[in-house]
Amino acid sequence: MFLIDTRNKKAVPLEKKSFSELKLSERYDLQEWIADNPRILGENLLIIQKEFDGFPDTNERLDLLALDESGKLVIIENKLDDSGKDVVWQALKYVSYCATLTKSEISDVYQRYLAQGNAQDKISEFYDGQDFESIRLNPVEGDQRIILVAANFRKEVTSTVLWLRNYHGVDITCVKVTPYKDGEKLYLDVEQIIPIQDIGDYQIRLTAKMQEETISSKEEATRYKTRYRFWEKALPVLRVKTGIYNNVSPTKDNWLEGASGHSGALFNPVIRMDRARAELYIDTGDDQRNASIYDKLKSKENEINSSFPGELIWQDLPGKRAYRICVQYHDYGLNNEEHWDEIIDWLADNIAALMKVFKPLLDVIMKA
Repeated sequence: MFLIDTRNKKAVPLEKKSFSELKLSERYDLQEWIADNPRILGENLLIIQKEFDGFPDTNERLDLLALDESGKLVIIENKLDDSGKDVVWQALKYVSYCATLTKSEISDVYQRYLAQGNAQDKISEFYDGQDFESIRLNPVEGDQRIILVAANFRKEVTSTVLWLRNYHGVDITCVKVTPYKDGEKLYLDVEQIIPIQDIGDYQIRLTAKMQEETISSKEEATRYKTRYRFWEKALPVLRVKTGIYNNVSPTKDNWLEGASGHSGALFNPVIRMDRARAELYIDTGDDQRNASIYDKLKSKENEINSSFPGELIWQDLPGKRAYRICVQYHDYGLNNEEHWDEIIDWLADNIAALMKVFKPLLDVIMKA
């Protein structure tokens, strides 16, 4: 790894270090870095437990337990300078222990990990606001995944991993981590070595596509139809009260997108099984741009809150580049069809209120 000196046109090598030289530990350093920011591993993961030991008849602990974006459990096993020779066997044991975890058990495991907040709500948030009831976790037909992390992998480990991947369909990833030092600053170089990154991304997309195409249960079909009927009923009211949904059609999704006049800022009504939400959703596709827009709005938080008729919730969404400013409705949801008219009126009124408060501000901020 090199530090680029643009002024002098030089590439200055950084000092490669071992974890032992830096007196860093697996449990209190590497594990904590990954738990704090799982994107270190190259993808969006939700860490649901550390040092998980909820296995019957054994005191063994796996390092980190996570969920990926397709609902699969991910067993993360961390080593430092040397993978050791038994890490694959160790991880496979943990996978066998976790294979039988039910959705409610996964939620309970995560709840015990959380310092605050509701596990089901946070899981729903991770899956883009889907109702917890509709999210499939650790599905029967979906294998669990393994991610092995180390500075160096022994040949017997990589050989076994490749054999399991290529001939037995076991989803194992090897991630090489190398610390570098520059004075008092410490850097971590992360490289996925198995599978090769581009091939791995293709396999992930293919797996997600296959899973999506095979999900056709009666329960999900019914839920999709119910959402479609709800939006079919809601859209005429939303169009009259807000004027921004004229080109929007009913959908099976639990939200509609309403244009603000600025790319990356949307006024979205959201319906869930037991509640509803009206939101300003900020996602321009650029992390820094999103943060800048949100921060400029946040600087006027007191003024905005006082001018809005409801209680606004300001959310920077962990693990995502987007931001949300919303108001919640907790009385009824999609399940309460007899109250749909009330919910629809609430959504339309609050989208209109959000537009009144935020659109003039967006007109200034997003043209800057």
